[in-house]
Amino acid sequence: MQHADAHGTDPHAWPDAVDPTSDDPGDWPTGRLLFTVVRRIEHDWNAHLAGWDLNHAGFPVLLHLFAGPRTQRELASLNGVTEQTMSRVVARLERAGYVTRGDDPRDRRRRVVTVTDAGRRAAAQAGRLQPAEDLTARGLGDDDVARLREILVTLVRAQRDADD
Repeated sequence: MQHADAHGTDPHAWPDAVDPTSDDPGDWPTGRLLFTVVRRIEHDWNAHLAGWDLNHAGFPVLLHLFAGPRTQRELASLNGVTEQTMSRVVARLERAGYVTRGDDPRDRRRRVVTVTDAGRRAAAQAGRLQPAEDLTARGLGDDDVARLREILVTLVRAQRDADD
């Protein structure tokens, strides 16, 4: 038995133009399209970063640390993950020699994370891959890439505003 919402529609029904089971991406819901693209890019990005013993979780942490030492709590917030997850990311970066952890001079109960020279070099070298080049190789033109960047920046800013 299907249940209708206040508008008389089934809240579990897909919009008519969407077929989430189709093999044709043109039929998929936007969320499935985004998820599929993001997972593929994440996979390719991780393969690239592996050359420096990095991954998609550790790389942005190093970039955040270029601005100076931060607590794991600050890094977790900046990266949109839990403190427990960030602890694992930082531990991996520490094993690779890319960060150090020390006492926070402002609060002895906390630890601060600092990027090492090796971490700076690894991030700089790994970051030389230009995402726009990767996207053009996937069939997008330069104008498409520029427009996609505008859309992504708008989405990230909207998410940040919603979180504040």
